[in-house]
Amino acid sequence: MNTDYYAVIMAGGVGSRFWPLSRKALPKQFLDLLGTGQTLIQKTYDRLAKIIPQENIFILTNDLYEELVKENLPQITDRQIVLEPEMRNTAPCILLSALKIQKENPNAMMIVAPSDHWIEDEEKFAEDVKTAFDVSKKDNTIMTLGIQPSFPHTGYGYIKYDKEDVSTVKKVEKFTEKPDYDTAKTFLKAGNYLWNAGIFISGTQCLSKAFETYLPEMYELLNQGFSYLNTSEEEAFLKTAYPEAENISIDYGIMEKATNVEVLPVYFDWNDLGSWGSLYDKLEKDEEENVIVNTEVLLENSRENIIRAPKGKIVVVKDLNNFVIVENEKILMIYPKSAEQEIKETRQKVQEKFGKDLG
Repeated sequence: MNTDYYAVIMAGGVGSRFWPLSRKALPKQFLDLLGTGQTLIQKTYDRLAKIIPQENIFILTNDLYEELVKENLPQITDRQIVLEPEMRNTAPCILLSALKIQKENPNAMMIVAPSDHWIEDEEKFAEDVKTAFDVSKKDNTIMTLGIQPSFPHTGYGYIKYDKEDVSTVKKVEKFTEKPDYDTAKTFLKAGNYLWNAGIFISGTQCLSKAFETYLPEMYELLNQGFSYLNTSEEEAFLKTAYPEAENISIDYGIMEKATNVEVLPVYFDWNDLGSWGSLYDKLEKDEEENVIVNTEVLLENSRENIIRAPKGKIVVVKDLNNFVIVENEKILMIYPKSAEQEIKETRQKVQEKFGKDLG
């Protein structure tokens, strides 16, 4: 394996759309949502370990989840855990990771990937990532992976590229955040839009330069502590400096502004597992199109539901269609799939009425 290759797995999110199973105290990346015997972060780590030396895989997370990371990935060292002292969106924590890796290895190339994606063909994924590493190094660009869209999804961002470009790797023309349904349909009809998988590859020096150019205040803030990174003084520096960083995503702060961003269209089966509906789409269904995870059921005249309950629990459902039925040790949620985008608001209401520990 190439010892200049590094990976940063982003594992600091709360995963509120998978509430009540995913809560702030135990987010979705530390859960076995798919019923495979592995948590999402474990699956992501194993996927990247086929390409990246294991000692070069870093976990980017919040202070809250340090112990959960260690429980899920006991093979990693403290050096490989990058802790953000405060949640400030993706741009500051990715810059911090890039600077830490750059200090360790000035020639490093890094892939940044979420911890909670589902990818079926991991061999094809590995091939595409290696291609992106090669192109990024040769062209000194920030590479991103774009998923060929199969329907007008309104929950994903989109990447537009030049329709006349016949090369394998395309220059990015525009990033678009989650569109409405009619806009998404026009994107598919146009034929030169890809789903934004939130996975990108770059040299650490190339990425640092992008921050210096497009987010100069953030770059100056964190780079002033470069000498402290990877030392015993890092924690004290970050506790003071990090909360001052702008709360902004890498997409808004860098990707939408940089002129050296390219996209590799990829065709492996992918899902960002952002909601119960997306999980329903990817799991095996019974003869009535129900998805059953982790439990036993007795269903009568009930179709197209997703049901998840603790092992050993028997769930009985009659005359119910297109619902999410989820139970944990404290909460039972029965919710129409068509309204799943409202689960975040329901979570907030439950916290306000019954206690913040339930969120």
